[in-house]
Amino acid sequence: MSDKGMAAPPRHNSYDVVIVGGAMYGSAVAWWLTRMPGFDGKVLVVERDPTYEFASTSHTNSCIRQQFSNATNIRVSQFGAKFIRNFREFMGGDPEVPELALQSYGYMYLADTPEFAEVLREAQQIQQSLGAGTRHMSRDEIAEAYPFYNLDGILAGNHNLIDEGYFDGGTMFDWFRRMARRNGVEYVHDEVVAMELNEGGTNVDAVTLKGAGRIACGTVVNASGPRAKATAAMAGIDLPVAPRRRYTYIFDAAEPLDRDLPLTIDPSGVHMRTDGRYYLAGCPPDDDPDIAYDDFAFDHDLWEDKVWPVIATRVPAFERVKVINAWVGHYAYNKLDQNAIL
Repeated sequence: MSDKGMAAPPRHNSYDVVIVGGAMYGSAVAWWLTRMPGFDGKVLVVERDPTYEFASTSHTNSCIRQQFSNATNIRVSQFGAKFIRNFREFMGGDPEVPELALQSYGYMYLADTPEFAEVLREAQQIQQSLGAGTRHMSRDEIAEAYPFYNLDGILAGNHNLIDEGYFDGGTMFDWFRRMARRNGVEYVHDEVVAMELNEGGTNVDAVTLKGAGRIACGTVVNASGPRAKATAAMAGIDLPVAPRRRYTYIFDAAEPLDRDLPLTIDPSGVHMRTDGRYYLAGCPPDDDPDIAYDDFAFDHDLWEDKVWPVIATRVPAFERVKVINAWVGHYAYNKLDQNAIL
């Protein structure tokens, strides 16, 4: 999608809502605001990089799961699955909007200790109580359903084949932007560098843009992903959020599996799944520190040292594979409890 016009300055000097960050979250919030009954305010989205080259959205694997232990997270994901499956309808039924598919081969969490097996069992009970299709499976049940696994050391697993898997997040993001703009949201290529609080310090009254200067506002939405801490600091808020590196590899297998590979989370922390005609694997590094916002250095030894040994052990058919593509992206890591923050 073209971002022609983003270089122009804001059309107004005051907005009801200013959204800092125009990638997936920022554009979703912008579009939903235009759908809110009774809201007719002016919305400005400020994006520092309209190419989105380094945005988390551009590096995401677009997965969705219901396997959480927190009821709110489960219900959020259940709505997310409904939204994906009814994307065109939510977008107003415009025939130009594509239908989105949800590839529901599910997450497969594998447990190699009695303690983790019990954690999975308890989580499954919470998920099932809320209508999720998660099964708690014995080692033998996993082997029967997916005979390609080497289950040495595995005691149990959790798996859900209903509304859990991956989707085309890039298309969803594109249409959030398109429809937000169509509904009157303004996007600008600029950067928020300061915020001005009211006398009581309880609300942001204005933001300062690097290029356009002071913009008055009623509400600020922090949708700046891994940069959320720096954005919040302008308002005097200390967020426990930092960027962490996450690696993704797309690989081809000399011996393709005879069925879809669920998004398998190995006890080592390495995950893998079917990705079209190829496969995808990824992991955090063993040493997982906070990093600088512009640090996208790639650890070229991680595949040989960690990822490939794990996937070849867990799925022996992956002894002979070829990496097709690889990248590192930033994960907005909440160091308090790894949850989203409202």
